[in-house]
Amino acid sequence: MIWRSREPRYDVASGISQGARDYQEDAITADFPVGAEAGFVVLADGMGGHAAGDVASKIVLTEVYSELKFHFADVEAFEARAPEILRGVADLANETLRQHSRSHPETAGMGATLVVPALVENRLWWISVGDSPLFLFRGGRLSQLNEDHSMAPQIDFMVKSGLMDAGVAANHPDRNCLISVLMGGRIPKIDCPARPLELKAGDIVVCSSDGLQFLTDAQIGKVLHKYRKSRSTEIAERLLEELARLGDPDQD
Repeated sequence: MIWRSREPRYDVASGISQGARDYQEDAITADFPVGAEAGFVVLADGMGGHAAGDVASKIVLTEVYSELKFHFADVEAFEARAPEILRGVADLANETLRQHSRSHPETAGMGATLVVPALVENRLWWISVGDSPLFLFRGGRLSQLNEDHSMAPQIDFMVKSGLMDAGVAANHPDRNCLISVLMGGRIPKIDCPARPLELKAGDIVVCSSDGLQFLTDAQIGKVLHKYRKSRSTEIAERLLEELARLGDPDQD
């Protein structure tokens, strides 16, 4: 969240819930030092079940965080080549996954999504691989900033084209199949804009795993609108409360 002042300031909170699963495959960290004009979030959603997904998300989080922390020691140098640096940290995390899978064959096939919003003053850069959404709530409207690297956009396009019924599409078994993810091999799709998005006073940015999308965009937008003048900690708590209220056994 960013609000109007002589200098840009951030109000940042993170929250995590295991949901109804008996294991946690999400990992998140935020680094916005008090008084700094820059910061970043790293979020990874592991895949591979139990140990493997949990390990994959932590490897990605650890590698990306430590490398970005190094680069953010010189914010001007980071901004001068932000897309290159962000792609580089994704490649590093991917290579670390490859090496880990080779030395621990039992984790073969593990992987993780990655989404990293990086802020310098009011300029938002990001890199994204997978289906973990990065939302912007501005002027009462919720929009997803990053690409969705799952089958969902293609299935939704079929609905718009009249090739599939909306009800069938909503519950399609391939809807959550990923077409790009960090797994140690070639990364098919990376979303990393060449230019940053300029944020405005009052904008709310939400970075999450796809677990949040058990709520509809309308439900997420309703919570953000209701609590748009609250602290980020309260917004995070309210979103997690809404998810808990669903009681969905598949929610992760």
